Amino acid sequence: MRKTTIHTEKAPAAVGPYSQATRVGMFVYTAGQIPLDPATGKMVEDNIETQTRRALENLQAVLEAAGAGLDSVLKTTVFLQDMGEFAAMNGVYAEFFSENPPARSAVEVAALPLGARVEIEAVAVVKD
Repeated sequence: MRKTTIHTEKAPAAVGPYSQATRVGMFVYTAGQIPLDPATGKMVEDNIETQTRRALENLQAVLEAAGAGLDSVLKTTVFLQDMGEFAAMNGVYAEFFSENPPARSAVEVAALPLGARVEIEAVAVVKD
């Protein structure tokens, strides 16, 4: 199977030597999406709700560029700088995955790129 690199201007450019996502066959593997505004390249407001929303909007844009979508996500991993913000993150997350939510892991980390409070990655299948 051939690996295809995914890139969209609707999500922030990679901040290092990696792709926004890769697609192999019917599977899409995204890089972690942090809450950068793709238009400005700057971090959005410093609260977990706004940052979670932006990270998920970025994730959605990358998935759509790969031929998938939030409704085809099988698994996400959420990285939080502070697990005390889990409930607030989860409230926004639930807006994006209101029906048949994917499997998910959530972990606290010491730090995230560019000072983000949240980073979210996903594995999805391409829509039929």
